Amino acid sequence: MKARGPMTRIMGAIPANGPFPPHRGAVPVRTSFPRPPHAGSREPAMAGWLIDRMIVLLLLLAVIATFTLSSAMLTHWKIHYVTAGGGFYEKLHPATYLTFLAFGLLLLRNADPVGEIDRMFSGSKLILVYLACWSLLLVQMFVLTRPFTVIIDTFLLPVVLCLAIWQLSPTQRKPLIWATHLTILLNVCLGYYEYFSGHRLIPLTLGDVLVVGEWRSSALLGHPLTASGLVGAYILALVLRPALCPLAMLRIALIAFCLGSLMAFGGRTALITVLLVLGFVAAKAVWLILRGKQVSLPTVIATLCLLFIAAAGIFAAFDLGIFDKMLLRFSSDKGSALARFATFDLLSHFDWQELVMGPNPTRVNALQAQLGLNYGIENFWISCVVQFGLIHTILLTIGLICLFVEILKRANPAAWAIVLLILVIAASSVSFSSKNIQLAQFITLITLLLPRETTAPALRAAAGKPIRAY
Repeated sequence: MKARGPMTRIMGAIPANGPFPPHRGAVPVRTSFPRPPHAGSREPAMAGWLIDRMIVLLLLLAVIATFTLSSAMLTHWKIHYVTAGGGFYEKLHPATYLTFLAFGLLLLRNADPVGEIDRMFSGSKLILVYLACWSLLLVQMFVLTRPFTVIIDTFLLPVVLCLAIWQLSPTQRKPLIWATHLTILLNVCLGYYEYFSGHRLIPLTLGDVLVVGEWRSSALLGHPLTASGLVGAYILALVLRPALCPLAMLRIALIAFCLGSLMAFGGRTALITVLLVLGFVAAKAVWLILRGKQVSLPTVIATLCLLFIAAAGIFAAFDLGIFDKMLLRFSSDKGSALARFATFDLLSHFDWQELVMGPNPTRVNALQAQLGLNYGIENFWISCVVQFGLIHTILLTIGLICLFVEILKRANPAAWAIVLLILVIAASSVSFSSKNIQLAQFITLITLLLPRETTAPALRAAAGKPIRAY
């Protein structure tokens, strides 16, 4: 018999199940590998992959429809979107249908709609305040038997589209971002074409009224002011977030190309606001250089060359008369300033009860025609007071503030400039006070082009877990 060493004696003293006896009810450790999954277990994964692709596709179509299908185009296609008549299904924008389909799939993808809603709003509690204010406005529309589709496209579509986009991963957002760039640049190109050719692709209409003798381009966005406001926001995004176009020369060319189109669209408010912001950015850069910021010599040379080229181009365009129509907008605005004064005078024709609860729509339409406001009330808040009353205007304003706070929490600091542009446009034009998707266009642009650069865990904590990416 062979002698047993000390290690052999120790190992032999240890029982097979370990040095200590297992606790009662303990689960034995598996030493074998698990069996490969059955082929049928791949079906849920394939179903989830298909649902996620459908969500991205629907949102992609919604973004394209948002920037290309205007109310004027729908009217031109004999769809009663803003005109009298037609069925109920014609009163909602195609982007609304696509967005709500995508949102419905988001709720049903894990067969737990309540859990999905809880996760969506757990980090976006201020949006619940906005939806509560919107719900009170919806109740008023039903009580007073007024058309309620106005507030669905104008005020509900933006928040639903925003919530749906927040659930996407950065990879899944890329097609939507490309669609935003391409559709806006397409509208800029069409704006130049309409301006220089004098041929309008889509007749300019305001409801049932056909507007003739208007030189300003509108492209696929339906109205010159809508187009100029959206292009102005796009310019600010390119200037204040260079990461949108890392190639400096291409980015400068795009900014100049889009800035020139504001002359074709003829939006004075957007043009002045964009120029003021650009002037502030330039003044800040000069101030930092004067305080000792280091700048490379090639950058200085390229900047001076670009300034000389821009100055020469502006003088050449001015000499050719390209800016003449736009300059006439400042000297003779065809009664636009008088219309704004008449807007404030409109409130004096209502008593306090009407202003608080909202006047009769028939009386409002008669007064608008009498005061020459057939094209609309060129101030968002005054128009809301006339349509919904002072109480609901205050509630809606509070809700919009909450919505933009949530959006800015998830956005790049450059989004503040676009919010400033939105406020200026709302105070000086019909903007969101009529049935349109202009607010959805601005919010889509901020959400897609100006997201805050955060890590994946912070992004999930702020906006909920993104949909699966396969």
